[in-house]
Amino acid sequence: MRAMVIKEYGDYDVFQEAEIPDPQAGPGEVRIRVRASSVNPLELKIRAGLVPAGPELPAILNADVGGIIDQVGEGVTHLKEGDAVIGCAGGLKGRQGALADLMVADARLVTLAPKQLPLEDAAVLPLVFMTAWNALVERADIQPDQWALIQGGTGGVGHVAIQLAKARGAKVAASVSTQEKAELARSLGADEVILYSNEEPEAYVQRITAGEGFPIVFDTVGGASLDNSFKAVSLAGQVVTINGRNTHDLSLMHSKSLTLHVVFRALPMLTGKGMEAEPARLAALTQLIDEGKIKPLLASESFKFTEIAKAHAYLDAGKAVGKIQLLR
Repeated sequence: MRAMVIKEYGDYDVFQEAEIPDPQAGPGEVRIRVRASSVNPLELKIRAGLVPAGPELPAILNADVGGIIDQVGEGVTHLKEGDAVIGCAGGLKGRQGALADLMVADARLVTLAPKQLPLEDAAVLPLVFMTAWNALVERADIQPDQWALIQGGTGGVGHVAIQLAKARGAKVAASVSTQEKAELARSLGADEVILYSNEEPEAYVQRITAGEGFPIVFDTVGGASLDNSFKAVSLAGQVVTINGRNTHDLSLMHSKSLTLHVVFRALPMLTGKGMEAEPARLAALTQLIDEGKIKPLLASESFKFTEIAKAHAYLDAGKAVGKIQLLR
């Protein structure tokens, strides 16, 4: 099969197209003829050698996958050859990723594709949806009519988080950088939008919550955004972040009696722990898609697998709004 591999860590040009043997599905696994994937920030960090979480070199990256099962391993009963599936299933230690003609995946990490969305579009959602689900549902236990602030509302995770919070009956505010993104956030269901370059946390907390603060703040950005999250959250509120790789003053956490959750979505695949919960998360995704409550915000440019270097540069340059789609 053909695959885009990296034989060393480095800049965008480390990707090479290569011919490698076809993988075979083992017990509890399925083999997928890949149709689509997407780019996630973790993959840029792995490629650059900043996060030692990738497969053994030469490595095939990318967790998100959409495709057709063409081989079923022993013990797999809920999937069969010919099934269209999506999942977040590889590109990390011990398991090669989706940037190839074929991908072998643990059957617990893929699910039948939704019926109300093209397979190639649904393929961009698994990682970001399960991140948002872990943050808002499993950690913060978001409730109907509760205010939630989503920092970075039109990013890969942020745009799904807005829709998920609304699907759970919450009231949603979203912070964004431009008026164009503000309109996109509103179209995704945000009740209030914040141009964070124009409005300080104290001001939007007063405007939206009458000074009380948000019971839940989901930070998808990190850095100064996490600091602002501590300012925006209510007394005894919850902050969830997916980017805690920095140094922060936690004084507000003490004075406001806050709870901080840090979500690292890759842990089940990296450690093997928590894998039993993955099918339910994927089932929630497909159900919400088919109910019309979750849809992908696709970046204006998509790329072929052979253009993965360009896709990484596009994300790194901050040009992408929403998810970058990759097509085989």
